[in-house]
Amino acid sequence: TKSSRDQPVSSSASNGGASKSWSFKFAEEELKVSPRLRKFCFTDLKLATRNFRPDSLLGEGGFGCVFKGWIEEHGTGPVRPGTGLTVAVKILNQDGIQGHREWLAEVNLLGDIVHPNLVTLIGYCIEDDQRLLVYEFMPRGSLENHLFRRSLPLPWSIRMKIALCAAKGLAFLHEEAERPVIYRDFKTSNILLDTEYNAKLSDFGLAKDAPDDGETHVSTRVMGTYGYAAPEYVMTGHLTSKTDVYSFGVVLLEMITGRRSMDKNRPNGEQNLVEWARPQLLSGGDRRRLFRLVDPRLEGHFSIKGAQKAAQLAAMCLNRDPKARPLMSAVVEALKPLPNLKDMATSSYHFQAMHHVSPSPRG
Repeated sequence: TKSSRDQPVSSSASNGGASKSWSFKFAEEELKVSPRLRKFCFTDLKLATRNFRPDSLLGEGGFGCVFKGWIEEHGTGPVRPGTGLTVAVKILNQDGIQGHREWLAEVNLLGDIVHPNLVTLIGYCIEDDQRLLVYEFMPRGSLENHLFRRSLPLPWSIRMKIALCAAKGLAFLHEEAERPVIYRDFKTSNILLDTEYNAKLSDFGLAKDAPDDGETHVSTRVMGTYGYAAPEYVMTGHLTSKTDVYSFGVVLLEMITGRRSMDKNRPNGEQNLVEWARPQLLSGGDRRRLFRLVDPRLEGHFSIKGAQKAAQLAAMCLNRDPKARPLMSAVVEALKPLPNLKDMATSSYHFQAMHHVSPSPRG
C-alpha cells in the first residue's frame, strides 16, 4: 500500500526541475555523519534483502520502498535470513534534490538521536545514485495496519499505550532534543510497533528544525498528508510545534473511533473525521455521545473514564487556535494513567441500554 506521502498537502512537492539522476555534486562532504552510524555498501544491502525480493517488501510510499533484511550483529555484512540482526532497508526514490534532502534529513537527525520512542537508524548507504537507510526492524508493523487493516480490533489499553509512547516521541523532539525538531508527518502509518506494542516514530524525511529563539514559526512549502495537517499550516505554510500537536489529536481521534482521518467510503458529513467528531468532542460529559464516538468494534471493552479523558485531550490538541493547544509534555502527563483504567463500558447501564446488551461477565 502506498501509505507514506502519497497525498502531499501541496502539489509543489516536485524536485524543482532537477534531473532524475542525483549526479549533481552531492557528495559526502555534506554529510555530518554520526560516528554511531554504520556505512553500508549497496551490494551488501542487496544480498541482505535477498536481492530486494518482492516477498521481502515491508511497505512502499512516496519516499520509495522498505525491505526486510538480515545483517551481521555488529557489522555491515549480509547474513542468512533468520540469523544476525533483522533490519528494515529503505531505498529512496531517485527523484533528484527532494529525495536527497529527505535522505539527508533522516541521516542528520536520526544519526544524533537515540530515544526509546524513535525508530533507531542503524546506518546508511550513499553510492552513485543510490540512497538507502537501514533501521531497526519493528516486528508488528504500523499502527495503521493494526487499526484499519486487521480483522481483530486493537484492545483499548493497547491503543492508549501506543498513544502514550507516540506522545513521548513527539515531546522529546519538541522539548528535549538538543536541536528541537518539528516532525511534520505524524500519522498512523509512521507509528511502528515492536513485539510489546511499544510505539516508535519513523520516517523523518520531512522533519524540520524548530524556529530559533525569538522566531514564532518556520515558513515552509506545505507538505504532509491530507487529514492530518493543521488548518493554519495548510493555509499559510507557517510551521510550529503546535502543527504536530494538531496531527497528534487526529491520530488520537483515529484510535478512539477506529475511523480513518479521511474516508471517502463513509456518508457525506462523516468523511472528514475531525469535522464529524468535533460536535461530539465538545459535548462535555454526555455519555451517550461518548459511546457513539468510541470504536464500535470494541463492543464496550473500553474504559469510560479513559475514553472521556482521551476525547477531552483530542479536543484540546485539535483546537483551531494553535496557541491554545497543549505542549506534548502535558499530553504525555494526561495520557500516563489511561492504559491502566479498568472501568469498562460493558458494565455501564447507559451502554447496555443503548446497545441492548445484557451485562457482560467480562466487564
